[in-house]
Amino acid sequence: MDDRLCLLCVHAHPDDEASKGASTVAAYHAQGVHTVLVCCTGGEEGEILNPAMDIPDVRERLAEVRMEELARSVEIIGYDELVMLGYRDSGMPDSPANARPDCFARAPLDEAVGRLVRVIRRTRPQVIITYADDQTGYPHPDHLRVHEISVIAFDAAGDPDAYPELGPPWSPSKMYYNVWSRARTLALHQKFLELGLESPYDERWLERPSHDDRITTVIDISGHTEVRSQALLAHATQVDPTSKFWFGLPPEVARTVHPVEEFILARSRVEAVERETDLFAGVADLASR
Repeated sequence: MDDRLCLLCVHAHPDDEASKGASTVAAYHAQGVHTVLVCCTGGEEGEILNPAMDIPDVRERLAEVRMEELARSVEIIGYDELVMLGYRDSGMPDSPANARPDCFARAPLDEAVGRLVRVIRRTRPQVIITYADDQTGYPHPDHLRVHEISVIAFDAAGDPDAYPELGPPWSPSKMYYNVWSRARTLALHQKFLELGLESPYDERWLERPSHDDRITTVIDISGHTEVRSQALLAHATQVDPTSKFWFGLPPEVARTVHPVEEFILARSRVEAVERETDLFAGVADLASR
């Protein structure tokens, strides 16, 4: 197991794993890397965004339905293991859900970090992907907490004095932040206009702060570009299949527009190169997989 390459992704809610880095995970899974998804909440506060799914049976058992959707998405992406961290969706700030003592954002920090440390020590990932420190574009309490516990757990997992009851220490080599690049947004926007289509990327999107100057790692997802769309469609309550934002470009065109996913290398215990094309750079030779 010590020789096995493992990629662990930490996400807040069901469907986050589909919209952020899904094609990258699929590409590494295809290479034989063991892939683990940690989903911190059940997404109980998610609204039904697909009118076709807004029916009594679905509304009455939304939490259960979202777990079924997550299972389908996990299979499509190619995660080898799904771990539910066990917290309830915190909802947005000042909402009733955000005041619940069992929600993720209200959980004792030490407890939440410990749950993630347990998973890291058991699965022994060399690489962890989580959310960035700057989340001004979407400051959801659960996304903020994902970042917080991931940063602490990255160090605590390898500390023999921290959580000694949770298994032998394991120090991951690298930690990355997911990022939606401005370059990707602009490329998609321009393609809509080039085809004479109305772009879903309005000024709100085009004026969002750019983190492109922080990007360190660009992963080629050719051959896996449609995994994201397929995984999103698995979340039928959360994703409207008629959405121009997700599916407005013809598939044969969409797969050619910005066919990479980008990440920020936040922490590394191995020597890093200036512009990476492999999350495991410095950890393992890509050609040997």
